Amino acid sequence: MIWHLVAAIFAGLAAAGIGLLLRTLSRKRLPKWIVPVCGGLGMLGYQVQVEYSWFEHKQEQLPETATVISSDTSSAVWRPWTFAFPMTTKFSVIDSDNVRATTSEGAVIAEFILYQFERHHIDIVTTQPYVLNCTSRELVPLHPDTGAAELNQLRRLRETSPLLTTVCQLAAEQQT
Repeated sequence: MIWHLVAAIFAGLAAAGIGLLLRTLSRKRLPKWIVPVCGGLGMLGYQVQVEYSWFEHKQEQLPETATVISSDTSSAVWRPWTFAFPMTTKFSVIDSDNVRATTSEGAVIAEFILYQFERHHIDIVTTQPYVLNCTSRELVPLHPDTGAAELNQLRRLRETSPLLTTVCQLAAEQQT
C-alpha cells in the first residue's frame, strides 16, 4: 500500500514536470496553474491504471493449476469513468490441485476449495471448501473448521454453471 502512495507521488511529480516543461516551451504563455493540474492528472492516471490492471496482475500471480471461473465488475459514483468502463473488483478461482474426486453409488463427487478475491483498500481472499455432486448438480459448503457438511445451505447449480463444468471436468480427468 505504501508503495502505491510513493508511486502515485512520483507519477504526479513527473506529470507536473511535463506541465512545467510545456510552460517553459511556451515562453510562460501557459498559465501557472497548468503545473499542479498536470501533477493531479498524473496521480489520477496512475491510480486509474492500477485499479484497471488489478485483475490481470492477480491472475499472473496465480499458479498454473488455477482457473478463473467467474469475475464481477462494479461501478462507483466517486469513480465516474467506471460507469462507461466497469472495472473487475472480484473473481473466483478453482485450483485443480485441490480437487478430490470420488465415486459413490455411480455419482461423481468432487471436494474442492473455492477461492474468492476482492479488491478493496487491501486485497481480501476468502476460501470456502465445498462438496459437489456432479450427477445431481448439488453443491454443499463444508464448515471451514470441522469439515462437516452444512446441509441447510445446499443448492442446485445450473447446467451451464462455470463452477459445475470446471469442477466436474477436473473430477472426470482425475477418474481416468
